[in-house]
Amino acid sequence: MPISCTGLLRLLHLFLLLSSTLAAEDPIISRFQQYLQINTAHPSPNYHQAVDFILSQAKSLSLQSQTIEFAPNKPLILLKWTGKNPTLPSILLNSHTDVVPVEPHKWSHPPFAAAIDSANGNIYARGSQDMKCVGLQYLEAVRNLKRFNFEPLRTIYISFVPDEEIGGHDGAEKFANSEVFDEMNVGIVLDEGLASPDESYRLFYAERCPMWLVIKAAGAPGHGAKLYDNTAMENLLKSIESVRRFRASQFDLVKAGLKAEGEVISVNMVFLKAGTPSPTGYVMNLQPSEAQAGFDIRIPPIADQASLERRIAEEWAPASRNMTFELGQFKQKMSVYDENGRPILTAHDGSNPWWALLEGAIDKSNRRFGRPEIFPASTDARYFRLKGVPAIGFSPMANTPILLHDHNEFLNKEEYLKGIEVYESIIKAFASFAAETEKDEATKDEL
Repeated sequence: MPISCTGLLRLLHLFLLLSSTLAAEDPIISRFQQYLQINTAHPSPNYHQAVDFILSQAKSLSLQSQTIEFAPNKPLILLKWTGKNPTLPSILLNSHTDVVPVEPHKWSHPPFAAAIDSANGNIYARGSQDMKCVGLQYLEAVRNLKRFNFEPLRTIYISFVPDEEIGGHDGAEKFANSEVFDEMNVGIVLDEGLASPDESYRLFYAERCPMWLVIKAAGAPGHGAKLYDNTAMENLLKSIESVRRFRASQFDLVKAGLKAEGEVISVNMVFLKAGTPSPTGYVMNLQPSEAQAGFDIRIPPIADQASLERRIAEEWAPASRNMTFELGQFKQKMSVYDENGRPILTAHDGSNPWWALLEGAIDKSNRRFGRPEIFPASTDARYFRLKGVPAIGFSPMANTPILLHDHNEFLNKEEYLKGIEVYESIIKAFASFAAETEKDEATKDEL
């Protein structure tokens, strides 16, 4: 007897409902949801609940663990899986536990419910892409490797650090510059990458360093109706227009396909502060004597940072126009060069066996990857590269819109599960690598 359209719809609804129920009962997905449901958003991240959850997972995997506070109430979790040859430089799998704030009313699903859309399998939650997915995928990959009795040759460390979203100064920066890190003898670091809207994973060998700039203008106050030369507002507007032209020139290179986003200097104005406050708003017939604007600048390691700083001093904020500027306000100014004047990047050619191992492991998982990129923003990986340790940015999220820091951030559960398989392949390849690289030897000599 043929089934009616209504009957088919009912069967389809039943199938979707059953699929959703099964997904919710999948222990792998359930653990991911539990981690996402812990609210670690700034300004008051619940770090200690996240620590309890991670330590419970470490215990179930028989991993050694320690909790370190380089700053009060900002715990860092360090897990260890000792290798058969612990004298070889180790592997560090890094992730951060904190996430950015949310505007709940702008989400289609509660941002800390980790709800699964039964129609498409998307898991909606803050941190689903950035980057609680990666931290849990590390652990799930280790779980699977242990299930098949894999024994690593090299020691594997897994770190869950705080404060990445506010600069990482009390997290990865202090960790990378600690005796704890030196004693770990790290040979390679894996950290976060970005989702890819197409089927190819994205691999990052460097990143743009942040420079937060505040330009200030001063001038005599005057009546709102009079035209003056060199007023604070007029001088600031000239600077803003100069910055805008530079920004447009860099953006044009990206639009024309001549450079990737991570290869140009980005400049974005993030605040404008001026005016004389009044009980009802601002005084409208008084030109202010001070005005300032803030800019978020990101510089790739292939750029000339000294030239940019000259441009700021001579063109964007010249003293001749009563302008001053501050670089690195809010503790965000890093050089794109190391202490020897070399660009801070990780080799992504034949000179770096780790890169070849990563590409081979992804290939073995029947996944594709694009050409090496410079990360357009900043991650904790920069602190490890500053120490001379190679670091690669990678988050296995293909066919996924880039939604980090956006409303309705999500990761499809199938992509999440595929990512675990990929990390199994990568960890196995890295942990089985017996040869010592030139970098390994240099690191051991320094230690």
